Amino acid sequence: MKLDSDLQAIQEVRKYLQEAKAAQKLLEKMTQPQIDAIVSAMAEAAEQQAERLGAMAVHETGFGKVADKRAKNLFVARDIYAAIKDMQTVGIIRKDNTRQVWEIAQPVGTIAAIIPSTNPTSTVLFKCLIALKARNAIVISPHPSALRCSQESAAVMRDAAERAGAPPGLIHCLSHPTLEASGELMRHKLTDLILATGGTAMVKAAYSSGKPAYGVGPGNVPVYIHRSANIPSAVNHILQSKTFDYGTICASEQALVVDQAIKPYLIQELQRRNAYFLNKHEKQKIASILMTTKGMNPQIVGQSPQAIAGKAGIDVPDSAQMLIAEEAEVGHDYPFSMEKLCPVLALYTVNDWQEGCQKCIQLLSLGGLGHTLGIHAEDQAIIEAFGLEKPASRIVVNTGTTFGGIGATTGIFPSMTLGCGTFGNNITSDNIGPQHLLNIKRVAFGMKEMPLPEEPVATNSDDSSQVAIQVVDRLIKTNQLGITREEVAQIIRKVLTDMQLS
Repeated sequence: MKLDSDLQAIQEVRKYLQEAKAAQKLLEKMTQPQIDAIVSAMAEAAEQQAERLGAMAVHETGFGKVADKRAKNLFVARDIYAAIKDMQTVGIIRKDNTRQVWEIAQPVGTIAAIIPSTNPTSTVLFKCLIALKARNAIVISPHPSALRCSQESAAVMRDAAERAGAPPGLIHCLSHPTLEASGELMRHKLTDLILATGGTAMVKAAYSSGKPAYGVGPGNVPVYIHRSANIPSAVNHILQSKTFDYGTICASEQALVVDQAIKPYLIQELQRRNAYFLNKHEKQKIASILMTTKGMNPQIVGQSPQAIAGKAGIDVPDSAQMLIAEEAEVGHDYPFSMEKLCPVLALYTVNDWQEGCQKCIQLLSLGGLGHTLGIHAEDQAIIEAFGLEKPASRIVVNTGTTFGGIGATTGIFPSMTLGCGTFGNNITSDNIGPQHLLNIKRVAFGMKEMPLPEEPVATNSDDSSQVAIQVVDRLIKTNQLGITREEVAQIIRKVLTDMQLS
């Protein structure tokens, strides 16, 4: 029976890819105004359905908060759309008149999109939007635990696109998202590029498929709080960021690294804002449920502090906004030092910024290389030092890393897919957008002549005619004679005759 189910899933993948490929060929012929109208309609539909889709995601997965899921959907529909709506993705998109180079955009073709359970609706909306903006088709492989809300999000995008004039068949979402189906989707000859957001294993599978792939790694995000920081502002940003959707965005804070000199003030402000500090016994209880043998415990992902405490068999106040445990060590034997997609933080104490620097690198190396780092400081030299030295693609300053990393509160390109660069074994360190889903061709005009070595001149004194011919040919090639080749021939004949008479 399982074999039949797997075959059915694989057949669905092949069918969807064939339909997507045919539809993409039609989309490729559309003009920029036609593409822009389609994308505008999709963004409008995403905005209208933001709350309904968010509620579906929470109900189906049990992760996060409806209001924050809605906010993520609106971020796609408004902020990301605003960033891409005027982007040129059809025909000649740039002309460099100085260098005489034209750049021409061409779609990559059909995109295989892998979707996580933590952000199922916003990621589907986002990937559909940027795929069609670049004139690509997209086939979505949702997480099995978020199947219905991912399918509904894809349907919203598909219906809006087709009403605006897009050819049918551009957007598909698998109804049997098995491992076999995802593997077939990533490896199939009709798949041109993979856009993978998910766990480490899925991202590795994408890069191992033999296809071009944008995969994103985990984000074990450390946040350094320097003695020059504005403590109330830093705490406000950290709380807003880490409690947003109960910490399900991979750019959310995972550990605070604070200077000893200001630690008492930081703790006082965190407690004033209803952060709950675990005692030794409570810390052990929470640590026991954070991880499983396979990694992060899915039972604590996107849960409230009270729900997490309940699973560990302890009680915390109803007012608790997050759970914090003091930690000194970093490694797999210390669960608080690892990525926790929930409102739980580790707190490390350091003597100065150099020690803070090393602690942040340790935390990034444990499972967040190339992703995101936060710093709260007013000292520009410290900010610069952290920016220069840390193996992170996004250094977020004086704002929450959740919002700063995705470009909601910073000038970074807004995106729901954040590359980790070669630090994290990714192909790019960029925030992904339509510009990554295009092939850029270049038409380049000749501007100068290539300098070539001069031809050797005969030196045999007996071969006077050959010498004359070579010299004259060189003069003609370099435009130093204003006469025709026939006139030159007459002169040579006269010179040779004169030479013979003499």
